[in-house]
Amino acid sequence: MTGGSEDDSFTKPIGRRSVFFYGVGHMLNDITASCWFTYLLLFLTQIGLSPRDAAIVMLSGQVADGFATIFTGELIDRFGHFKIWHAAGSLLVAISFSSVFGGCLPCSILHNDSLALETFSYSMFAAIFNIGWAATQVSHMAMVNCISLNSTSRVALTSCRNAFTMVANLGLYAIALVVFGVIKAGSKENTETQYRWIAYSSITIGCCFVLIFLMGTKEPRLRIDLRGISRARIPWVYWFQKLLYYQVAVVYLVTRLVLNVSQAYLAFFVIDDLQMDQSAKALVPAIIYICSFVVSVLLQEIPWNGRRLKAYYAAGGIIWIFCGAAILLLPRNISSFMYAISIFIGIANALMMVTAISMQSVLVGAEVRGCAFVCGSLSFLDKMSCGLALYALQSHQSTSPRTQLNNNQQSAYLSVTRYGLGLVPAFCSFVGVAVTFFMELEAPGSLTKPLLQ
Repeated sequence: MTGGSEDDSFTKPIGRRSVFFYGVGHMLNDITASCWFTYLLLFLTQIGLSPRDAAIVMLSGQVADGFATIFTGELIDRFGHFKIWHAAGSLLVAISFSSVFGGCLPCSILHNDSLALETFSYSMFAAIFNIGWAATQVSHMAMVNCISLNSTSRVALTSCRNAFTMVANLGLYAIALVVFGVIKAGSKENTETQYRWIAYSSITIGCCFVLIFLMGTKEPRLRIDLRGISRARIPWVYWFQKLLYYQVAVVYLVTRLVLNVSQAYLAFFVIDDLQMDQSAKALVPAIIYICSFVVSVLLQEIPWNGRRLKAYYAAGGIIWIFCGAAILLLPRNISSFMYAISIFIGIANALMMVTAISMQSVLVGAEVRGCAFVCGSLSFLDKMSCGLALYALQSHQSTSPRTQLNNNQQSAYLSVTRYGLGLVPAFCSFVGVAVTFFMELEAPGSLTKPLLQ
């Protein structure tokens, strides 16, 4: 009787307090990642690195992140202790992130300002930062599957986390808007000062939420026998034999490409291609994340099943396809239309991200002994693909000339930035929608119960 009641407790919807405390746990990662993808390439090129060298720094961090997710996932599956991994990763993120945007430390020590040493320094700290980021991400994502077996509650946890991701991004852009307004980037030193203040502020805010998460969230107890499930760790080959694993992997990979590539080139696009005001590189992303936050909150109030996951993901993907087409064709003389496009991008991002991560929970089901490997392996694909995609695009940034769509002086320019923001996310969205159409999502547990009690 005790085992049955314990089993039932894991299949019942969880309370709002538990959802909230879990949701804030990724804030440090989110606010630093937002700064990473939005401003890293811009920052590095502004202080004198070539587009290719900036891409090398970005790629080094992504590669380190990718391999770290694999090892972290394996170790968590073996030993557990999600909160310890989360705390250790957060500490590493907090220590190393300021060095990514805080100027070249080895250059100051060695009194050498060569571009090769700067590239090496930024690449090294980018790798360290991403290793800590990976430990926090995998432990936090894997916890979803070990907190509850109720699929609707799992979506609630994911949706709440995504909502606070939007809060983190909005916080970053609010900080950036203030810093860019107060400190003018007239020199390399001023530029470094701008981003150093952004980094310090981001770390302070993120660490406060990490403490709330650690104090309010209990270590998951679901890593026990349920319904006769073996205590043994599930081998990797088990997942490789499931068609759904590959389908979810593709959907998650292209979804992350949509978000990360578009975020990396958004600031470039509004400043260089559309020639909007400097404030636009903070205001346009802010609109996107406000809309994503609203949608993420609304998604928490929906009872979920496999069909709805597929439908909402497809809706987000289709919206992004139209947004990508609009970006490719948007002329400079009506650049203010970008604010309207941003609204739909925000809606599409939330729909795709929440449902894509929730598909991982459907894949894991009750097999919680392998949940960290699933999160880690899918994150590995995400990091490597995003790093290579950004490296390929950025390497062509200075070598590919802009071509006009027609002879009108005010026409749209097909630059690498425009391709990166418009064509790549639209194509990835199309692939994700196509793969989702053939999925068979049969989630365990009660899917149509009220979301929260």
